[in-house]
Amino acid sequence: MYQEFISFTREAFKTNEFIPLHAPVFTGNEKKYLNECIDSTFVSSVGKFVDQFEDEVAKFTGAKYAIATSNGTAALHTGLLMAGVSQNDEVITQPLTFIATTNAISYIGAKPIFVDVDKETLGLSAEKLEHFLMKNAEVQNGVCINKITKRAIKAVVPMHTFGLPLKIDDIVSVCDRFNIAVVEDAAESLGSYYKGKHTGTYGLLGAFSFNGNKTITTGGGGMLVTNDEGIAIKAKHITTTAKISHPWDYKHDMIGYNYRLPNINAALGCAQMEKLPFILEKKQKMANKYKMFFKDTPLQYIDVSKDAVSNYWLNAILLENIKERNFFLKITNENGVMTRPIWKLMTSLPMFKTSQTGNLENSKWFEERVVNLPSSVVI
Repeated sequence: MYQEFISFTREAFKTNEFIPLHAPVFTGNEKKYLNECIDSTFVSSVGKFVDQFEDEVAKFTGAKYAIATSNGTAALHTGLLMAGVSQNDEVITQPLTFIATTNAISYIGAKPIFVDVDKETLGLSAEKLEHFLMKNAEVQNGVCINKITKRAIKAVVPMHTFGLPLKIDDIVSVCDRFNIAVVEDAAESLGSYYKGKHTGTYGLLGAFSFNGNKTITTGGGGMLVTNDEGIAIKAKHITTTAKISHPWDYKHDMIGYNYRLPNINAALGCAQMEKLPFILEKKQKMANKYKMFFKDTPLQYIDVSKDAVSNYWLNAILLENIKERNFFLKITNENGVMTRPIWKLMTSLPMFKTSQTGNLENSKWFEERVVNLPSSVVI
């Protein structure tokens, strides 16, 4: 069975060479725009491509405002600050996520709380979030307070795993009742929709990533989106070192961050955005091939849930148990087909072992079984 998968993958990707998990694809105006950027000499954080890239992402996602950042973690960090998260506040997220989610929380000095994922979506469970808050929290003077720690729970960060949209409307509904801001970790989900609305636009803010392994790339880069004008203005301000505009003087009015996306990276992003519909179409076709291959096998392809449209950033399957998972990983990687397990639970890492959690049975189940498959665009 596993050798059949290797043969199928080589045929699908049209190569007998090493097959990476996810490689970027450059088939458009990337070199043209990069050369234009270099010729302009505006290669740093000022230039037309940064503004253009923001406009294009805002238009594509349906958000009113977009603020380009140096990476997805910077976008998420900024988003949490905009949501009012401060040192010693608490932020609820899922344990089954990439480390960047919890790193961004920790940069502020806030404390993560981990609530289990939904079995259908691999994203934060609205049902379990509600149960946790009903049991452990109460709203006092408009602020959600953790009855156990006495700290304020300021935000919830759900993550759209592998580009598969979670039930974000239910998450927002629960959070509204407890007066908690929702900051979507949409790093992996550009081109994904839930109930006709783009991921990242349900919460107060959403954060995207354009790392080299994402659906489209700027080499490194991120984007914060929001429909709140005041938040957008402040986010852009603090991500450009909180510098007040002046013809020649250096004036800063608050603690800021050097998080602005360089123009040369944005030039790459503008070219990639032109090809995004093409990329999404190709990724859908690859996903369909995987679905057909695994249809009559013991292995389960992890597909999108009801009411959702995925960008199929990383395709994934479920193995029977951790022993079978490890065997599959060993055989495929030894044969030059790159596969990877899902992340280790954040609660297993030394930095977060003492964090407050709910029952994490679904997260632990997925941790032992999920494997990502090669998901690059095939030209």
